[in-house]
Amino acid sequence: MKEISVHNVDVYIAGFPPEVQEQLILLRLAIQTSAPEAEEVISYQMPAYKLHGMLVYFAAYAKHIGFYPGSSGIENFRKELANFKTSKGTVQFPVGQALPISLISEIVKFRAFENIEKAQSKQKKKPTPKK
Repeated sequence: MKEISVHNVDVYIAGFPPEVQEQLILLRLAIQTSAPEAEEVISYQMPAYKLHGMLVYFAAYAKHIGFYPGSSGIENFRKELANFKTSKGTVQFPVGQALPISLISEIVKFRAFENIEKAQSKQKKKPTPKK
C-alpha cells in the first residue's frame, strides 16, 4: 500500500480497498468497545489509542492487518495467537480472513488494565507535598 499522510482514522481507513476497509472498521470498533475511554490518535502514520500511555496501534498492508498491542499483549496471549504470525509486539491478521474480534477485545482490555495499573502505581509513588 502507498504511504499517505493522514490526520485522522476515517481518512486512514478510506485509503484502502472496500474489503480491507471492512476489516479495519471492525478492528476499530472492537478497540473502541473494549476501551471506550481511550483516545483515538494517529501515531507513526497509523491509527493508535492512548489510555495512560499508548495502548494499541493498527495498520493495513497488502496482505495483512497489523495489530500492535506491545510485547506484553503478545506474550500474555501467545497460546491464543498461535495460528497467526507474531513478533515481539505485533500480530498479523491475513487480509480476507475473519478477524478474531473476541481475542482482539481481550487483548485490548488486558492492555487497558495494564496501563491503568501502571498509572495508579506511579501516582502512589509520588511524594506528597509537605505543608
